[in-house]
Amino acid sequence: MINEGAAFAFEFKNPFKKNKTNVEKQKAPKEKAQEENLAPSVYMQDTESTVKDDIEAVHIKDVEIYGNNLIETSFIKGQLSLKEGYPFNRKTVANDLNKLYKSGYFTQNIRALPIKLDDGNVKLRIIVEENPPIEGFLIEGNNCLSTYEIMNVLKNLEGKPQNILALNAAIENIQELYAGKGYILAKVTSLQDDPDNIITVKIDEGVIGDIKVEGNSKTKDFIVKRNILQTPGEVYNENLMRADIMRLMGTQAFKDVQRDIQFNEATGTYDVAIKLDEQRTGRVSLGVGIDSSSGFFGSVGFGENNFLGLGQKLNLNVMAGTGILMHDSSVVNRANLQAELSFLEPHFKSENQSLGFRAFVRNFGSYQVPLAIEERYGGDITLTRAFEKSKNLSASMSLGVEDVHLKEGDRSEIMKLYAKHGISPSRRNEQLEGGFYARAIPALIYDTRDNIINTRHGVIAKISLEEAISFSDADSYGKLNGVLKKFIPAGRKSSLVLTARAGGKINGHLPEFAAYTLGGPYSLRGFNLADVGSGNGFMMGSAEFRFPIPFMDRITSNSFLNNIRLAGFVDAGKVFGSTISDKLYDRPGYGITAGAGVRIFIPGLGSINLDYGIPLTNTKGAGHNNGFFTFGMGDML
Repeated sequence: MINEGAAFAFEFKNPFKKNKTNVEKQKAPKEKAQEENLAPSVYMQDTESTVKDDIEAVHIKDVEIYGNNLIETSFIKGQLSLKEGYPFNRKTVANDLNKLYKSGYFTQNIRALPIKLDDGNVKLRIIVEENPPIEGFLIEGNNCLSTYEIMNVLKNLEGKPQNILALNAAIENIQELYAGKGYILAKVTSLQDDPDNIITVKIDEGVIGDIKVEGNSKTKDFIVKRNILQTPGEVYNENLMRADIMRLMGTQAFKDVQRDIQFNEATGTYDVAIKLDEQRTGRVSLGVGIDSSSGFFGSVGFGENNFLGLGQKLNLNVMAGTGILMHDSSVVNRANLQAELSFLEPHFKSENQSLGFRAFVRNFGSYQVPLAIEERYGGDITLTRAFEKSKNLSASMSLGVEDVHLKEGDRSEIMKLYAKHGISPSRRNEQLEGGFYARAIPALIYDTRDNIINTRHGVIAKISLEEAISFSDADSYGKLNGVLKKFIPAGRKSSLVLTARAGGKINGHLPEFAAYTLGGPYSLRGFNLADVGSGNGFMMGSAEFRFPIPFMDRITSNSFLNNIRLAGFVDAGKVFGSTISDKLYDRPGYGITAGAGVRIFIPGLGSINLDYGIPLTNTKGAGHNNGFFTFGMGDML
């Protein structure tokens, strides 16, 4: 009466396609009899030999059901095509008996007795024999799903006759319950019926026997395996494997990563093979671009994303730009020169911890201190750790040193401005204040974005504290910064992006080179860099709607063109505790802008943003009432 076992054949190819499971169930004796077309022992028995099979003369006056205890009479009658008042027909009765048998609740001992009545019609008596009842279930082998969850699938079968069809459907539902949580190898291996009608359900959840790495010639095996968080002895989970594969792809060391699963008959477990297709990870790059702060620039760089086959990243970049693009009279027209060397160990001591080093040199016309040349030299080390209990939450600590030096770029012009506004020339030294600082920057980040390049939904929030301790004549200072950005999907490909940012001085004296500024591609678009103002604190918000180029997907299937997004935006913000520069250039200190732009997403680089914004409020400091172009890269964070 019971399905004694089930054998399963799995096919594993694309790790991101749903695996199809071909199930060949071992049939119980009754089910085999049905499939082999061996009819059950059903038969007609007349109480009078003169009962005729004549649809004109003989009708069914009544249908009686005998022998059922657990199955409702209404259910049995519902399976019959012959009803009271229908013409009597032996062939139809035989078909109805076979249909009852195939419902799964009854043995082969089903009979029909047509009883002749005085008026020449018949009373049809159906006699059934129910299968033994199911008194309960015992679940064995389940660790990933609770017995309560599995019993929710089986509880409707308790107290009813054993039914192979219902039991097989329950088996499939149990396996689908497992698969829905990523346990795609889990299967019910057998059902066993004991003498007191308790059915034991045995489950094999699919334990990993071994994890092998194939196809890597440069990357060390342990580097690959440390990105595979599942380990031998654990139950295989496709959702976790998907995350592991994405983590391996994120190292940029591989063109493709696949996984193959094979059942090991000797151990009764599953061996997982991670198949890798390595790519060239070293690169020498030459590039040109445009940016609001760097102007037209050229760059040369060297990068290695799999340094010594250890998954480490080493980068050296040198950039030279024309300086502030569309600069105004507050910025020295001077080339922007920068060089940076960085190194990242993505798994420092543990899988969820990284360590990075950076050294940099910068020389440019300052956009924060008017008509000054800004030079910076320094380096830092940053430790980042993801929280194990909250995969979206991480913390970082950055420690570094920086020497900041400012010098005059146009002494005569700045003195004219001081005289015009009645400010003592001695205060210029205050503006040019620099120094040698040791910095400590702890930060907390919460990130649920679906994609860090072309995000459609999710949230990113970051709060950081910067404490700069001076080892020169300059004062020490501390700053607190926060940002919250939410991505809301709209339609199939559009999204609404809401941003809130704020920051402020919390201790010490904030030099003007470290002041907060508003204006430019990463704050209030429609203004040049720092055109809104600079000070000891700020707050701002932005709303932006991004949408694809209309009908582009109908014109071409090119993914690059289809990923371009047009945008409409509104920005608003205010600076607190204005600086000397705000007085020299009559900057408003607040602003509201609206405009439109385009987002071009470059793989491995991020988005290039071109925006045209129009100030909607006081523009006396901007010097342009009709709008302003800004260029930038990436989202404002």
